[in-house]
Amino acid sequence: MALLSRKKTILVKNESSYATDPTPTGSANAILVRDLEITPLESDVIERELIKAHLGNFEQLLANQRAVVSFTCELVGSGTAGTPPKFGPALEACAMSVANVSSTSDTYTPISAASSMKSVTIYVNVDGVNHAVTGCRGTFSISAELNEIPTISFEFTGRYNNPADVTVPTCTYSNQASPLLWKNGNTSSFQFYGYAGALQSWELEMANEVIYRELVGGTKEVLISDRKPAGTLTLEAVLLAGHNFFADAVGSSTGTNKWTHGTTAGNKIEVSCPTSDIGAPSYTNSDGIQMLELPFVAVPNSGNDELSIKFF
Repeated sequence: MALLSRKKTILVKNESSYATDPTPTGSANAILVRDLEITPLESDVIERELIKAHLGNFEQLLANQRAVVSFTCELVGSGTAGTPPKFGPALEACAMSVANVSSTSDTYTPISAASSMKSVTIYVNVDGVNHAVTGCRGTFSISAELNEIPTISFEFTGRYNNPADVTVPTCTYSNQASPLLWKNGNTSSFQFYGYAGALQSWELEMANEVIYRELVGGTKEVLISDRKPAGTLTLEAVLLAGHNFFADAVGSSTGTNKWTHGTTAGNKIEVSCPTSDIGAPSYTNSDGIQMLELPFVAVPNSGNDELSIKFF
């Protein structure tokens, strides 16, 4: 029987111990996503280059067997202030910690201690074929474009496990509020280097360095060994008297970089890179209006504070 590409589900659940399957369920751990992709078996190919008296391929062995899962979520709150969004475990598995203020907010910030980095098990069911990927850690990116739904995209690497025929789970989707377009009225409080300009787009790559290690006498583990968060924003160009981003670029100063999206409690998000360092500005055009494209890197100040994502 043919499998339908449209019939896919994804379940994500925190692991209490690394790579131990916590058995996510459709009723508790289903996430609404788009662009769901899975590389069910990724490996390094080792050829047996044996000398023989004939031509042809060598036999192959697959080393470092792992799986890769990627998906995109709408960047929304849970609908209830103080309750994390359904994709919260995915953020935590990208070397982020969460600080909860009851009935008020959940704020995610980076961590550096390997012993504190969480992992998740991901179930991807493709029309009855279930891929259970354990020990997942990864990275993410944020994309916000005028008159589009802002998104957060994840890419995870985890341990390969043999797939199995499993009935497609019945999913209950919760703690993902209805999205709002990223536009005037829905998005506010933008500042870059203290300047509140007319913003068209904002993007950030967390750029975690994700590695898979499988050493003799060790363990099969996905590790996050570094991060280099960086992004680009586009805003309307103004006279230098309004703000001189060229002076910022050639100077040594860093500046604010934040925006707030959403209008109601439980579905408001503040993204902030408080110590951003600007790169080389360039001009671009939008509807005949001169725009500035400004690359930036998010720099830690006292450590583990180069980015915060607050749901409130």
